[in-house]
Amino acid sequence: MTPVVAKKLTDYTDSELIARYLRDQNTMYFTVLYRRYAGKVFAKCISMLADEGQARDATQDIFIKVLLNLAKFTEQSSFSTWVYSITYNYCIDMIRKKKKMPLLFTEDVGKVSKETNEELPDSVLLEMKQERLEKVIDRLPPGDKAILMMKYIDDLQIKEIGDVLGKTESAIKMQIMRAKQRAQLIYDELYGRDPIE
Repeated sequence: MTPVVAKKLTDYTDSELIARYLRDQNTMYFTVLYRRYAGKVFAKCISMLADEGQARDATQDIFIKVLLNLAKFTEQSSFSTWVYSITYNYCIDMIRKKKKMPLLFTEDVGKVSKETNEELPDSVLLEMKQERLEKVIDRLPPGDKAILMMKYIDDLQIKEIGDVLGKTESAIKMQIMRAKQRAQLIYDELYGRDPIE
């Protein structure tokens, strides 16, 4: 008869860890979740907030929110998507407070009109030099910046972005298209007719 080997905590799925934490209130289960996702949350915070100290504080605040709301996690999306959603919303709130400007997701800004439905290829962004791309992205409204980062840096699928933002896939596609158009306009203002590369 083979001996039963106890499962290591790190081998538990997110769902198993959440269920055990909620049942037993033993912090070691939540600690495993924290260690599993803290690096990713910190990296997302630093990419959005561009300040290491703020990103560290934000990471702690975000995990406090996760802990306090763990019982509300319904598993309609993956735990990582849920944590990403909390992280994204927290960072957007911090950016808005810092800049004291409204989040522009559904509104059109500047020269991008509602009638403009021209689809820009992804290469418009992907072929820009790194330093130019960073300058362009920094000048975008926080909502545009965040949605482009989700798509091109975090490599999230349209459905996953929709889950994070609570929007339909067609709405997400439209937002990405408009964000790319605004990025192109900013690039043209900064660099004129210089070649993209």
